[in-house]
Amino acid sequence: MRRLAAFALRGVAVAAVGAMLAGCGPDTPAFKASDVTGTTYGRDFQLTGHDGRPRTLADFRGKVVVLFFGYTQCPVVCPTTLAELSAVMKQLGPQAARVQVLFATVDPERDGADLLSKYVPAFNPTFLGLYGDADATARTAKEFRVFYQKQPGQTPSTYTVDHSTGTFLFDPQGRLRVYVSYGQGAEVFVHDIRELLRTAG
Repeated sequence: MRRLAAFALRGVAVAAVGAMLAGCGPDTPAFKASDVTGTTYGRDFQLTGHDGRPRTLADFRGKVVVLFFGYTQCPVVCPTTLAELSAVMKQLGPQAARVQVLFATVDPERDGADLLSKYVPAFNPTFLGLYGDADATARTAKEFRVFYQKQPGQTPSTYTVDHSTGTFLFDPQGRLRVYVSYGQGAEVFVHDIRELLRTAG
């Protein structure tokens, strides 16, 4: 009886190990940034591209979507992130054709189509700026749990905007999968984007 019980326990252990290994198979992505697969936020947005077209996540189905929230007059974080993402696209080589970088403004008062169309593609011609009115901006920020708040400047038009600094990565099926904190480096983006492309088939 003891022998049978020991054998049964050994079988359970082997099955458990097998299940764990199955979860770590070749088709399971191993991200370097934060894996947020299965979260209930960041499901979609309804904004306008700097090309004047209404945009949602469905427009980019089949591509890895890289979404960053910022504003054109941001002094450091936004240009640094966009420059980093430009470097990422170069490192991806031909795979860059399967990636769409989106820059969603948190400054709807100043960032319209004209300004975004000059600012965002300057980093990479494939990058797309997104904007909405105050309500659409607030709804989108709430959906993605993004913080933003105006800080007064010397004049009413020279205010700054404090905002969240991370970047969201979506798989080609439009599901939020990864959150990349500011400053993690281009290599993290390249690795995790390639993982999303690899496991997408």
